[in-house]
Amino acid sequence: MATAYHDELDPLLGRKNLVEGGVSYHDITEAVATPIEVPNSRWWIAFLISLSMLGVLGIALGYLFWMGTGIWGLNNPIAWGWAIVNFVFWVGIGHAGTLISAVLFLFRQKWRTSINRASEAMTIFAVICALLFPTVHAGRPWVLYWSLPLPNQMSMWPNFRSPLLWDVFAVSTYFTVSLLFWYVGLIPDLATMRDRAKTPMRRFAYGLFALGWRGSTRHWLHYEKAYLIFAGLATPLVLSVHTVVSFDFAVSQLPGWHTTIFPPYFVAGAIFSGFAMVLTLLVPLRAWFKLGHLITIKHLENMAKIILLTGTMVGYAYAMEFFIAWYSGNPYESYAFTNRLFGDYWWAYWTMVSCNVITPQFIWFKAIRRSPLALFVLSIFVNIGMWFERFVITVTSLHHDFLPSSWDYYSPTVWDVATLLGSFGLFFTLFCIFVRFLPMLAIAEVKSVLPQADPHYHAPHHAPTSGKEHH
Repeated sequence: MATAYHDELDPLLGRKNLVEGGVSYHDITEAVATPIEVPNSRWWIAFLISLSMLGVLGIALGYLFWMGTGIWGLNNPIAWGWAIVNFVFWVGIGHAGTLISAVLFLFRQKWRTSINRASEAMTIFAVICALLFPTVHAGRPWVLYWSLPLPNQMSMWPNFRSPLLWDVFAVSTYFTVSLLFWYVGLIPDLATMRDRAKTPMRRFAYGLFALGWRGSTRHWLHYEKAYLIFAGLATPLVLSVHTVVSFDFAVSQLPGWHTTIFPPYFVAGAIFSGFAMVLTLLVPLRAWFKLGHLITIKHLENMAKIILLTGTMVGYAYAMEFFIAWYSGNPYESYAFTNRLFGDYWWAYWTMVSCNVITPQFIWFKAIRRSPLALFVLSIFVNIGMWFERFVITVTSLHHDFLPSSWDYYSPTVWDVATLLGSFGLFFTLFCIFVRFLPMLAIAEVKSVLPQADPHYHAPHHAPTSGKEHH
């Protein structure tokens, strides 16, 4: 599919077409709407696998609520185990969607149009998975409301100087704005699905959420203003959310955590892992639903370049951590980083470096970054590496702290593994439901990048076109 339309150029811009195959507006609507209207056997397989993993999460959480957090591998120095590792991992996954939608929209990058819808959905579902872990790791989730800034009848005002509370505000704000941004972008496409609906139930459901959209000039003007406002609100959140998450570690006094490079390092790592997850999701989708002419090799190549850039930034941050540990002359800091290299968890550190620093360098080769299969495999390695990064930061800094008498080794239990596996089940189940009932590509936005959407476009004389393609 990549070579079929390899040399197609936009007749006005002289650049590679973002939509290949000479398709019309109607063809795009059909390509995106058909997977919703006609169930796909591959979708059922993916959904049932995801649902079984979600069942594992239900069992793990049920046993956790019954027995308490003692079923996890936590011990005295390592009170933050896999739960916090998973929380930071999932918040990071949720970064690429808003970056693609908001930041690239403000920079007028048209290549975002084919990938923004699925990326935004991924953001919403990843943040849901992230919020699961602070909820359950406290041990008594049924009294979680005690920690919220409610009126003071509980006599338990939270500590507003704690970065853990900053997390509550940052992540919940990010989730709310991302959800509204995603929904506003969906409205024109929900109206399209409403008008195509074959059953009264579907017509009612899509019509309810389409908010009476008729595609008038007034509707488009209000829509574009609202979309621009949400993009402006979401852009600083892309930077602030993972910065605040990094403060969970950086404001402490623990060697390995107490470092000023954490905010930009965490933001770069979040975009790195988020774009990798977008590739992990979109490469199978474009193959299963025959969307190669809409999600083109150019889209995959651009995402691969961003992964290469942010991966290099993450590698630079790793090097700077060691330099500052040496340059500071602090023996505790130097020991913490030497311990990462050669201590009990050396295998985790070198897995992280191999996946996050070495693997992305293959993207320099054009054949790699233009191969969907190679990018799919590479994206999985990146996400493995980014999970290990959070593990290394959390566990290696805690297991050997200031007092040798309190040192201990952390080993996860089967319930730690089940909860992690189950969180992926929750994520993929939600994503499968999204793919089944909502347009996975932004129909209206993809149409806007067609050559015939430009007012200066004139159809070739030898190619008969329908009247609606001259809008």
